[in-house]
Amino acid sequence: MSEFRFYHLQRKSLEAALPELLTKILERGQRVVVLAGSAERVEALNSHLWTFDPASFLPHGSASDGAAAEQPIWLTTVEENPNQATVLVATDGVTVEQPDAFPICCDLFDGNDDEAVMAARDRWKRYKAQGHGLSYWQQGARGGWQKKP
Repeated sequence: MSEFRFYHLQRKSLEAALPELLTKILERGQRVVVLAGSAERVEALNSHLWTFDPASFLPHGSASDGAAAEQPIWLTTVEENPNQATVLVATDGVTVEQPDAFPICCDLFDGNDDEAVMAARDRWKRYKAQGHGLSYWQQGARGGWQKKP
């Protein structure tokens, strides 16, 4: 069974929070697949990860770049694991259909969008019913993540 970590974005956008999360995943020596809701979103995230901080570098790629197996971070709209990732980060309200392919699945959702919150609750119930481990993380006042009961 996979462990699902729900990240409730309240103070930062996905574009601000995602690079921080990806940096932490890479620092732990893990590879990651980022699952987005559309090809346009993949390309926007691909561009953003090159430019979000001139002093930082996050090695990543998408189908337009190729060499999936060599990419520590793979951006895609397809539930796949071409880079042997141990972490999946789902964005845009995407439901993970085959979570057992990844030991850790992170679900990032916009806490300022009522529909996104309701959809995240539905995904939580679904994954819980499937027997996966669940944890809930909220952005703290100082920008870090706090695990909530």
